[in-house]
Amino acid sequence: MTPDTKMWRTHFCAPRLWVLVLALAAPLCAADSFTEQGIAAFQQGRYNEAVRLLQQAYKTDEHKEHARAFMALSLAGAGRCPEAIPELTALSGLADYPELARLTGLALVQCLVAQGDTDKAVPVAAQLEAKYPADADVLYQAARLHMKAFNDVTRRMFEQTPASYRVNQLSAEIFETQNRFAEAAAEYRKAIQKNSRALDLHFRLGRAILLESHEPEALAAARKEFEAELALNHDDAAAEFQIGQILNASAKPDEALPHFQRALDLSPDFVEAALAVGKMRVQAKQYADAIRLLEHVVALDPRNEAAHYSLMLAYRNSGQMDKAKTEQQEYEKLQSPPEGEFTDFLKRLGEKPPAK
Repeated sequence: MTPDTKMWRTHFCAPRLWVLVLALAAPLCAADSFTEQGIAAFQQGRYNEAVRLLQQAYKTDEHKEHARAFMALSLAGAGRCPEAIPELTALSGLADYPELARLTGLALVQCLVAQGDTDKAVPVAAQLEAKYPADADVLYQAARLHMKAFNDVTRRMFEQTPASYRVNQLSAEIFETQNRFAEAAAEYRKAIQKNSRALDLHFRLGRAILLESHEPEALAAARKEFEAELALNHDDAAAEFQIGQILNASAKPDEALPHFQRALDLSPDFVEAALAVGKMRVQAKQYADAIRLLEHVVALDPRNEAAHYSLMLAYRNSGQMDKAKTEQQEYEKLQSPPEGEFTDFLKRLGEKPPAK
């Protein structure tokens, strides 16, 4: 079984960004100039007429760069990307006209993708992101481009290497994004059958099992997968941590603690492991150790509510009431409604912490 093919279908139709240029049109030129007439035609979607008028404007009107830019945009809007691309490429680097450079850069990305030149579009989008890191239109086009690139490579992978374990692995990862965890687990198992020594497969299978169920049978099955991952990679902090989580959920905190501690030893900035050990130190009334760990957690992740709450308890129980009050205030500030479906989606995609 493979994931829904609609995951790969990203349509790049005629560009729809042209309304962004309307604000530039009014102050550019004198009434009844070819540039003004061409921009008016452009705004009305009469792109071929706009090209004719703006070609004339480029010969006669004062605002030559604006006429040239709108001519290139009109060519792109008319679907004449082979003609537009050389002009858009030249104009996207206009230092004296940053807004025109931004618009022509966006149009260039769209035209390159429409021509099937995704590889050429990627560096253009990267340059736009570097220049305009908080621009919604730039980020939107970059997101669509990266999705298109992912879809193209995925399609080639399924067509050209259908028997590879990587096909099953990628299918499983896509299923995970769709919350189809049982199907994801089935694909991971197929991948493991094809390559039992590949790293990360057992870990991801164990995680898929846990995402599907926390019943005792699921916990036991997931633990076996994390142990199998550790057999392949003895220093896998994330697998060690997951075993600790399973033991803790099974009311075996004394057995869980060594796994949490080893995960932390392997990856000192592993927030979840440090938090788990810190909480256990609070429960054991080892407040000095708990505070050291929990202060480290909130330094790494200042918005971690659980860390602020546990640190508040550690301060309070050790008699540091002023610090406890500060942590309580931080904790209360962080309490808020759920962040939304997209944030939850991103959290579900969480990967292992980077290796140290």
